[in-house]
Amino acid sequence: MTPDLVIFDCDGVLVDSEPPANRLLARSLAAHGLEMTVEEVMRTFVGLSLPSCVTLARDRFGVTLPDSFIPDLKRDSLDILAREVTAIPGIADVIDALPCRTCVASSGEIEKMHLTLGATGLLARFDGRLFSSTMVSRGKPAPDLFLHAASVMGVSPDRCVVIEDSPFGLQAAVAAGMRPLGFAGGGHRDLARDRQMLLDAGAEIVFERMADLPLLLGFA
Repeated sequence: MTPDLVIFDCDGVLVDSEPPANRLLARSLAAHGLEMTVEEVMRTFVGLSLPSCVTLARDRFGVTLPDSFIPDLKRDSLDILAREVTAIPGIADVIDALPCRTCVASSGEIEKMHLTLGATGLLARFDGRLFSSTMVSRGKPAPDLFLHAASVMGVSPDRCVVIEDSPFGLQAAVAAGMRPLGFAGGGHRDLARDRQMLLDAGAEIVFERMADLPLLLGFA
């Protein structure tokens, strides 16, 4: 079955933003008493909204982060991403070649997507089709964001494919009744290391070259 709608996560799928963002997150957590390597931070927090990260730090690690943590992190991350973000190799050509509709559904805020997609020349390809976890009551791994995106786009969930790089995102896609594909081509992922993790989270397959996506979707 070819899909009517492909829903892309943003960070780690369209733009290679996770390495610089998670280096900053590791430094910010350490400043408040939660010492973790960048690799540990990525395994633990990638795919979650910032409020969910704060909740996880409290519930799993016993660290209560101050009210200033999220606004400070947002400010600093926008500055870093403006300088360091790059597009996933081949993604622009793939988006242009897909014969179906596309949109973005990210745990990040719209402002962040505008920055990263704008800096990498991808923003115009998703004009009016950006969806953020701030638009729903529950972020990933709940299905709310993907279901909201599909509803606004007017597409049934069973006609949607989700491209995700995180276990939380894949779990959300499965819960939404959508076909989940795991992407391991970002700078924070390694196919040999992370393939099983993404499969365990529900990915139908895991791939690392964005140029392979049209074939995986049945369009080539």
